[in-house]
Amino acid sequence: MKGFQGQELTRVIEIDRKACKGCDSCKSFCPTGAIDGKYGAVHTINSERCISCGQCLVNCPFGAPQDKVDVVDKVIAQLKNKQLTVVATIAPAVRVAIGEEFGMEPGSLVTEKMYGALKQAGFKVLDTVFTADQTIMEEGMELIAKIRHYALGEPTEHHLGPLPQFTSCCPAWVRYAELYYPELLPNMSSAKSPMMMAGALGKTYGAKEVWKVNPEDIFMVGVMPCTAKKFEASRPEFTSASDYWKTQGRSGSYPDIDVVLTTRDLARLFKKLNIDIKTVAEFTDQDNPLAQYSGAGTIFANTGGVMEAALRTGYFVITGKELDVLEFKPVRGLKGVKEASVTMKDAITGKEVTLKVAVAHGTKENVKPLLEEVKAGKSPYHFIEIMNCPAGCVNGGGQPINPMGTSWLDKAKAVLPWS
Repeated sequence: MKGFQGQELTRVIEIDRKACKGCDSCKSFCPTGAIDGKYGAVHTINSERCISCGQCLVNCPFGAPQDKVDVVDKVIAQLKNKQLTVVATIAPAVRVAIGEEFGMEPGSLVTEKMYGALKQAGFKVLDTVFTADQTIMEEGMELIAKIRHYALGEPTEHHLGPLPQFTSCCPAWVRYAELYYPELLPNMSSAKSPMMMAGALGKTYGAKEVWKVNPEDIFMVGVMPCTAKKFEASRPEFTSASDYWKTQGRSGSYPDIDVVLTTRDLARLFKKLNIDIKTVAEFTDQDNPLAQYSGAGTIFANTGGVMEAALRTGYFVITGKELDVLEFKPVRGLKGVKEASVTMKDAITGKEVTLKVAVAHGTKENVKPLLEEVKAGKSPYHFIEIMNCPAGCVNGGGQPINPMGTSWLDKAKAVLPWS
């Protein structure tokens, strides 16, 4: 089964000409200068410069930028198709945001209620936090191999990309690098994002071992806080599951993720099915191995979360000991660029290395200086986490929109003690 897009999306966000007042608010939040139009005139989005992040959408006071990829009705139709197994893979930021769409306090954690609503709608669950844990193992081991080779002098039989290593979870950041810093793409981690890992996992192991159905009869729905995920899912290279099954004698070509719903989209889907997340029965899905996860994957949604999880993994693998800090605060909080260093001794060789890391969120203000430093060969870091949206995925372009089109950031500052 092919995804609804059929080809790579070139336009996710468009500006409604009737709603646009030409106030330039969208321009002040766009990280790439992709919005054209003089002050007072109707604005348009240049799709060749746009990275689909949706920051213009969640920050416009008039609701002019619109998410043009609406697949809610089509997903409902798939849920009614008894020949299909419809699987939702839900990002960690969704569970602390979707309650707001049903009148709950912003930031309410509704994981079990969300599972219950998904079950009532007819979805199976593959929690993206499970594959966020996978991402940590893949991205972390990749970093460890580079540290052991470049910093500790251990030989390697494999080609390793250069340091510093960039995280690769954020599709808007990846697209930004492709468009504006292609020379730094070798520094990007080779690991897929958790959503794309979930798509491949769901249509291979999930199909065979968990739901016991034909992989072509699984319809994978990403549920994300991010409009750029709609673009990511449509990219033609993400067909790992069907590529694998071809090696096993099965025919057919299909995407790993068929469609993506934002947090707002999922709320609309529930409402169309008369499901109220406030009153739905809670569900834990305890028997589903693909709904299990650790705290490392859970913190992915916040800026610094990927870095902290990778840092803890790397520290444990190299030293053989856990990082004995409960909260690694240097990489947390809402400061634009954060940095930290951890000295560790290799348990095998006894050699010491000081791992230097940086975290940046908000491409518009904070990312370019770090990239210019890497480009000039002057970066002191081994590992750099970049999230396009201010504060990370919790403030993504697919999250609930506050009155007057203001994003989550002020709310986050009000409740985070380290902000």
